[in-house]
Amino acid sequence: MREQYSQRQSGSAVNINLTPLIDMVFILLIFFIVTTSFVKETGVEVNRPSAETAVRKERSNILIAIRANDEIWMDQRQIDIRAVRANVERLYAENPEGAVVIVADEDSKTGLVINVMDQARLAGVTDVSIAAAKDQ
Repeated sequence: MREQYSQRQSGSAVNINLTPLIDMVFILLIFFIVTTSFVKETGVEVNRPSAETAVRKERSNILIAIRANDEIWMDQRQIDIRAVRANVERLYAENPEGAVVIVADEDSKTGLVINVMDQARLAGVTDVSIAAAKDQ
């Protein structure tokens, strides 16, 4: 009787169902894609001034870059000072938890930085800050 049992055991194939495992991998993939926060860039390289008290903010921010030749860049395109308020309003409506971060070159004019800051505040954003490189 034992002989028949062992023959039947070795003759049958064992199948493993991988469908639940594949479903789980796809669900994890979708979860990681949805929860990933993407870093937005201003579109230009700016030589930021350094500060010992510089703090890094980790949430999604609205970035405005001001170059040394007084060009204003937002969302990877150059804009005029008159368009700052409208662009900030649009981006702030998409992300009401974000703050405005002005990334100004250390050779840019202070008056232009203040004008950009005023335009951002007129757009309804209360959290406006200026980016600086942290001293090493």
